[in-house]
Amino acid sequence: MGEAARPLELLDAEAYLAMEEGSPVRHELVEGVPYAMAGATEAHNLIVGNLFYRLRPRAQELGCRVFVSEMRLKISERTFYYPDLMVVCQEDSHPLYKERPCLVVEVLSQSTENIDRREKLWRYLRIPSLQGYLLVDSRQYRVEAYFRGSEGWLYRAWEGMAEGEKVEVPCLELGLSLEEIYEGVALGAEASDENSF
Repeated sequence: MGEAARPLELLDAEAYLAMEEGSPVRHELVEGVPYAMAGATEAHNLIVGNLFYRLRPRAQELGCRVFVSEMRLKISERTFYYPDLMVVCQEDSHPLYKERPCLVVEVLSQSTENIDRREKLWRYLRIPSLQGYLLVDSRQYRVEAYFRGSEGWLYRAWEGMAEGEKVEVPCLELGLSLEEIYEGVALGAEASDENSF
């Protein structure tokens, strides 16, 4: 006879942070349920590195901070993510997570695209301090952005390697070319080989 089903114990912020402190694997928490995070490809890491390198000087000028992959973003008492990159310009002093980013960036891969486009999009756009959400594809030269406008959220996309065109970076009032974002990144089959959650 099988073991009787037990109710799933949902984690709150305190239990989740305690679990993460002792875990060798990072987890995102979605409505109280922890999900182990997958590793990333070379293309993914290079894109995040390029963005950090390009955004950090402007962020420092404005008194903002740039965080990559290891810093949690608290959405609610039962939902925490590890964005690929986020910029925080308001006072947000908790040492284990941030709550008031003005910019969030996710690098899309085969395994994370659906989550980044649906679940995270829906939750991120509800953050009062957020001015923009960028989705940077790791398989092709394409960046999509959601900007907070006076009448709601606006969508824009950049594709290919158009000469002189700049991707608008909200919050930092900066423009980046696709060449700067994808510098040194060889896109191809390996970019879609990332493990899934």
